[in-house]
Amino acid sequence: KTLAKELQKFGFRLVSGGTDNHLILVDLQNKKVTGKEAEAALDKARITVNKNMVPFDTKSPFDPSGIRLGTPAITTRGMKEDEMRQIGSFMNDAITNFKDEAKLKTIAEEVTKLTKSFPLYQ
Repeated sequence: KTLAKELQKFGFRLVSGGTDNHLILVDLQNKKVTGKEAEAALDKARITVNKNMVPFDTKSPFDPSGIRLGTPAITTRGMKEDEMRQIGSFMNDAITNFKDEAKLKTIAEEVTKLTKSFPLYQ
């Protein structure tokens, strides 16, 4: 829920207004970026999401208006509220700067630094 609230703080519209489980569907129509563009930018920033249609989407399933993400992979690694806020900030920066390769590379370095603090196996 912390990640959902952080995204809302940055002006992202969440389908259903938030989340009652580990999945978040983000409507990007107010951000002037498509789900496909956001997915590609976030991938370059080393954050995995899926492009996804949103309710009443007028765009194609191949280039929809939303993205979907889940938190199980990051919570399994032990990330908590502080890290969710960081991830929300990384996502906002990547989507806002989706055409800026240098910025996406910088975000990717920060994401890598964060994930190294939470190894998959110990």
